[in-house]
Amino acid sequence: MAQPSRSCWSRPVADNTAQANDERFLLVAPTGRDAPLTCALLARQGLGCCECRDIEELCVRFARDGAAGFLIAEEVLVKREFTRLRTAIATQEAWSDVPILLFTATSTRLHGRVPSAKAVTLLGNVTLLERPVQPITMLSAANAALRMRKRQYIARAELASQQQAVRQRDQFLAMLGHELRNPLAAIALANSFEHAERTLPRCDAQLDNHRVHGAHDVIDRQVQHLTRLVDDLLDVARVTSGKISLQREPLDMTELVQSCLTLLRGALDARLTVNFAAPAQPIIVYGDPVRLEQVVTNLLTNAGKYTPAGGAVTVELKRSGDHAVLRVSDTGVGIPADMLDRVFDLFSQVEGSLDRAKGGLGIGLTLVRRLVELHGGQVDARSAGLDQGSTFQVRLPLAARCCVAPVCNDTRATERLPRHCEVLIIEDNPDSRELLALLLERLGHRVYAAEDGPTGVETALRRRPDVLLVDIGLPGLDGYGVARQVRSELGHDVYLIALTGYGQPEDRRRALDAGFDAHFTKPLDAHAIDQLLNQAPWAGTATR
Repeated sequence: MAQPSRSCWSRPVADNTAQANDERFLLVAPTGRDAPLTCALLARQGLGCCECRDIEELCVRFARDGAAGFLIAEEVLVKREFTRLRTAIATQEAWSDVPILLFTATSTRLHGRVPSAKAVTLLGNVTLLERPVQPITMLSAANAALRMRKRQYIARAELASQQQAVRQRDQFLAMLGHELRNPLAAIALANSFEHAERTLPRCDAQLDNHRVHGAHDVIDRQVQHLTRLVDDLLDVARVTSGKISLQREPLDMTELVQSCLTLLRGALDARLTVNFAAPAQPIIVYGDPVRLEQVVTNLLTNAGKYTPAGGAVTVELKRSGDHAVLRVSDTGVGIPADMLDRVFDLFSQVEGSLDRAKGGLGIGLTLVRRLVELHGGQVDARSAGLDQGSTFQVRLPLAARCCVAPVCNDTRATERLPRHCEVLIIEDNPDSRELLALLLERLGHRVYAAEDGPTGVETALRRRPDVLLVDIGLPGLDGYGVARQVRSELGHDVYLIALTGYGQPEDRRRALDAGFDAHFTKPLDAHAIDQLLNQAPWAGTATR
């Protein structure tokens, strides 16, 4: 291998050797003063240049450090050197097409050495400069080559970004598979246990009943977990694409934090010490209570998930100037310094500390940041390092008028007596259709069923039920079409409920525009539907 050259000129680039190498030219010229003079000329114009002894050294430097381009005198390209250069150029990465400025001489001066058109084509991105070269011509060609090379570097950065995105996608899909398999495995085991209880001889009826209830609890918890995973995925898709709208109102952050703690205390208190000192005065922000509850819940869940048993979670809420400041601190696994800026990135999880066994898709903190920013606030993470705990701080602007959120005194939503209804379920999935029918029948309703849109419309017009539960994705005629036809024939004597896996705001608006009175996103909660049936405004008073 050739030894390093004696002459290496480059423009100064502060603390960025890689960039300096990327933007310098590699020069191979015959003996004499050609090389030093050329490098000096380029340096005076702010262009980096490094003299190489031969083509071998040029190729080694290019493979190791990169280059903006090559400056080569044609007479050094004897057959062996030409082949070596061609090999180096052929092994470039896909984004790279390194420019070559080739100094040539007229045929009268160096007969037979002028590169043929075929040879130039084999080298690729070549510009011929006929000697004697005017300095302005060489500088113009070098600047043009550098601009071209910088555009290639932009493509390189974009390609690297895409490759990183693919790696994150693959990592996310692996995590998603892991996260989905866990609850599905628990549900499958609980189902197998129930089947065994039904088919095997019983020894202790009381113990068996207790175990069956335990299996039911497992299924309920895991279904809730699956629902939350899907909701988080949909929410992060809506938030990152800007398709989310906030329903703002004055709200007391103290009440919101206390409400979230109440919901999570069962899971947190079993393992951890949870401390929250409520501020003496209300702290009012103007925000969406549902979305801010997501923010607080995600932070508390994150703290609880990554804090070992016996640790502590401390929640602080205070007023600082014209902002409400919420801090959630834990004594858990902590965050390495190099991850603090990336912990809010989509699908990002801390390797080694935020253990994959802890679960999660790496989207909770992304949701937190995006939702806080939509409210005009900021969120940051702090940690002294691994096993040193972490603190997440949220700053939200206070409401213009610092007053207690209004209390709803609407007495129209009075207690209603349960009413048993005639219900038509239009659902093409046989398992969902049959199980929902069984549950509603157990709750006292009279249930009919149809498996497609046209049959559903015919059954509705013939039976005239009180309520239609209509899946949107039906064969033959979709749920929107069913709603329009039934509404046009039966008017408001029927209550229409959409059942769908599409839960974005525009999906809800489309359902209401088609004539539905209510919109349920799958997976369904039969008891919630039953409650809606018992409280619906009947006798032609239904409103949309």
